[in-house]
Amino acid sequence: MASSLLLLFLTFFLLLAATNGHNITAILDKYPDYSLYNSYLTQTKVCDEINSRETVTCLVLPNSAMAALSSKQSLAGIKNALRLLNLLDYFDPQKLHDLPRGTTLTTTLYQTTGNAAGNLGFVNITNLRGGKVGFASAAPGAKFDASYTKSVKQIPYNLSVLEISAPIIFPGLLDAPSASSANLTALLEKAGCKTFASLIVTSGVLKIYQSAMDKGLTLFAPNDEAFKAKDAPDVNSLSSADLVTLLQYHALPSYTPKDSLKTAKGTISTMASSASGKYDLSVISRGDDISLDTGVDTSRIASTVLDDTPVCVLTVDNLLLPSELFGGAPAPAPGPIALTPSPSPAATAPAPAKKKKGKAKAPSPAALSPPAPPMSAPESSPSDAPVSEADKADEKISAAVVARSVGTLGTVVLASWAIASIL
Repeated sequence: MASSLLLLFLTFFLLLAATNGHNITAILDKYPDYSLYNSYLTQTKVCDEINSRETVTCLVLPNSAMAALSSKQSLAGIKNALRLLNLLDYFDPQKLHDLPRGTTLTTTLYQTTGNAAGNLGFVNITNLRGGKVGFASAAPGAKFDASYTKSVKQIPYNLSVLEISAPIIFPGLLDAPSASSANLTALLEKAGCKTFASLIVTSGVLKIYQSAMDKGLTLFAPNDEAFKAKDAPDVNSLSSADLVTLLQYHALPSYTPKDSLKTAKGTISTMASSASGKYDLSVISRGDDISLDTGVDTSRIASTVLDDTPVCVLTVDNLLLPSELFGGAPAPAPGPIALTPSPSPAATAPAPAKKKKGKAKAPSPAALSPPAPPMSAPESSPSDAPVSEADKADEKISAAVVARSVGTLGTVVLASWAIASIL
């Protein structure tokens, strides 16, 4: 019994560990040779994109190669280069050397952005002479200037970290618009958010946004249809102060792209948030679908208009309505459930009926018979084998080991399993 429980525990623990994901920055923290690469993963938030993937191969650059890549480049350009270095498939050294002749085409994080024309978001892998493995962009005529150097870390079939000698580049990869000079209103109008663009100009909130762009800004821009919805408030009836608050509620004072929102826990602060926690948002993440919960309504993030570190502009389907402005009086919180005693027979018994004149009826025989004795619990079957004290001790020890190792969730599941096995 104890050995069976231990086997079940180990199986469940391995499955649980496999679903817990990985943390690429924590892994690379142990390798100083990749500190610059790791730093740019954090600055550009590409680390969140990597961690959100179940299967990924990170092609990392040593500090010297990363310094050459990042020299005189914008963060947006560096972000594109890092995305192209992360393959959405699992390649360890053995798999690289076992690749068939010719080139193997594999997709990358850059391909998932929608900014890659044609096959530019793909990478070619091939076996070169002398046992080397080369990497190149899928752009026509691209050369295999990058080659596999060594293995860094593997979590089988989930994460592989491999060092390569040089970055993978194609013409135009590092070219990206600068957020500091981007015309936000023009971007918003082009994305179908003309009403929102007009409001931030007339209210003066555009200047507030622009002053935050250097340090970090994320906009949640409602599309024009959101203002026409039946349940949408008339923003023209709001006071100037409330309108400013509402528009600030649609922005975060940080660079938080869509993949970073997936990892958000608890509430997130907006530009309208106060120290007391008012005007915060909650994130609801279901796979690639992300919604924002205000306490009054929810709104789905529809598209990315601009992702240029440290500025991100996202569109949302509905207006974000803070409960502080549109929630009304909050409903009273439910109190603890009181366990009231069962009412006595006297309290539940129906009131006696009025006596009718006439001759009383004799009681029925059933009424005169004594009540049936209470049913006794069935005796245990003589075929039930007694559990020895040694087996009981082993089962208790196994249950204790499971509880300490797996944590709260694992404890509940495995403890129930163990009890069912014992019974």
